[in-house]
Amino acid sequence: MIAAGTLASRVTGLLRTIVLVAAIGAIGRASDAFATANQLPNSIYALISAGVLTGVIVPQVVRVSAQRDEGHDFLAKLLTLGTVLMAAATVTAVVSAPALIRLFAPQYTPDQHELATFFAYWCIPQLFFYGMFALIGEILNAKRIFAPYAWAPIVNNMVSIIGFLVFIRLFGADVNDVDQWTPVMVAVLAGTATFGIIAQTGVLLLLWRRTGIPLRFDFRWRGMGLRQMQKLALWTFLITLIGQLVGILQQRTISGASGTGASVFVWQNAWLVYMVPYSVIVLAIGTPYFTRLSEHAAAGKNAEVKRDIAQSIRMLGLFVFVALAAVAAAALPASRIFSNNTADAVAVAPVLISYLISLLPMAVLFIIQRAFYAYGDARTPFLFTAIQAVIIVALTLLVRYTVPVEQLTAAVALAQSLGGIVQVIVATALLQRKLGPLDLGSTWRALGRFALMAIPAGAAGVWLFFLLGGTSSWMMQDKIWGALGSLVIAATCAIVYLLLLALFRAPELQIARDMLRRRKP
Repeated sequence: MIAAGTLASRVTGLLRTIVLVAAIGAIGRASDAFATANQLPNSIYALISAGVLTGVIVPQVVRVSAQRDEGHDFLAKLLTLGTVLMAAATVTAVVSAPALIRLFAPQYTPDQHELATFFAYWCIPQLFFYGMFALIGEILNAKRIFAPYAWAPIVNNMVSIIGFLVFIRLFGADVNDVDQWTPVMVAVLAGTATFGIIAQTGVLLLLWRRTGIPLRFDFRWRGMGLRQMQKLALWTFLITLIGQLVGILQQRTISGASGTGASVFVWQNAWLVYMVPYSVIVLAIGTPYFTRLSEHAAAGKNAEVKRDIAQSIRMLGLFVFVALAAVAAAALPASRIFSNNTADAVAVAPVLISYLISLLPMAVLFIIQRAFYAYGDARTPFLFTAIQAVIIVALTLLVRYTVPVEQLTAAVALAQSLGGIVQVIVATALLQRKLGPLDLGSTWRALGRFALMAIPAGAAGVWLFFLLGGTSSWMMQDKIWGALGSLVIAATCAIVYLLLLALFRAPELQIARDMLRRRKP
């Protein structure tokens, strides 16, 4: 259910981005201005709440769920506190919009800065609704109600698609000249993006009754255990702070060359494509495992925790490798989906490939990091995140002054991937120090088998792409053809991968079959 909902939301999210690119272009000063402004609520939200929700809230909700009232009083207080904090943060961010744009993109020209600021006034209110959506969604996850959180973003995407089509109808397509924009155009485009976030939060509220938790405000925060939560939240806050500081450096590096070969919008769109396999596979498998990890850790069942870690990594690897092969092979037609011409697609593809290098390490890190959170340890994740940040900062500064501007966006993405690879190696070593040997030998061997089978699968996809004409093929002629071509290549890779798994009788294939068979009604 999580995989289906996440896949549907990601596919509609891709459609949303296709329409957005058609409206404002893929590479240009106006599209970068919108990309910077629309990223602000995400960045601020991640800084003030994302780490707290993941590292603190879920384990706390699992713990209080065993109480006589199933933790209803605690959750009412938690929702009230979250509402107050998010409202205050949103108001502060709206007032600070010009300064925030200057922080993330100091080298924008005055007219580009002004346009980005106007966009920000409309986009930043998303912050409040992002926070409420995540808070309610994580409570649902902790209560083992996974589907609503996965499916609700579809509403956001559909609202945005309709709004962006209205924009194209009213003002035309590929509006990428800063001087073309009027206050009404800004309101239609950025207002649509914000209204979509409001709509998805509203859907989650409608489904809240399934928890059986009364939806009420409770300002009696004393006795919630805020002191313990504060200690955990401090470290998760520092983790997200490091991530945002790194992100600011990356965005400043790219925005400094906006319109001259580098593009913030391309950087974000490549990340969006990367997140399709990551979110569909990692969240679908990893989210239930995190709830299970929290339960076993709370009960002191370390052996079960180790088994959960090994099983989750093996199942993630089974699916991640075929996704890696498919997306890498289809990088060019997939990039064409988010570009208005073949030349732009060729510029986007290296950025996507640079991100894909870290797909498997980030999947493993998802499990390793949440194992620490399940034990209430947010300090150790801070340590290995700090190591990652140092590496990314050093590499980003290096490429900033040594890499040609045409390759700058891809180089920044590659720096992030290399930092992530080192991060997961350090994180795994620290977890073994905490829990003792994790007995992952068979897991690493399984990942090696998957890698060997993914190589010919990816090669088959690349061969098919060039057989059909490469960059001159029908796949590169338009966005729709790019999407169809990507599906054909992905299907080819998947068929070869599955045949190889069956040929060599990989035991994980039977496990996956059994899992699917048990899910059938």
